[in-house]
Amino acid sequence: MADQKNNISLDSLDEQELRLRERLAKIEALEAELKEKESALKAKETAKKSVLLRLPPSLHNQIAAWAEEDFRSINGQIEFLLSQAVVEKYKKK
Repeated sequence: MADQKNNISLDSLDEQELRLRERLAKIEALEAELKEKESALKAKETAKKSVLLRLPPSLHNQIAAWAEEDFRSINGQIEFLLSQAVVEKYKKK
């Protein structure tokens, strides 16, 4: 009788382990899919267009000083300012 209970318990544990392994495989597949989507999104966000911008030296110097105050590069500062301008423009509508 005790052997039969042990066999039932072992069978039950084997079934539970199998179900848990299947769930783990599904979770790992979902995690891989999420990582792939996240990677694609990051690649899309980091892809930037290059723009040639001609500025008068005085404006360039002012933006450079402002960028330094904000701990940004000149390109980063210009991108920040343009982003703010776009947000402001479409906020008013």
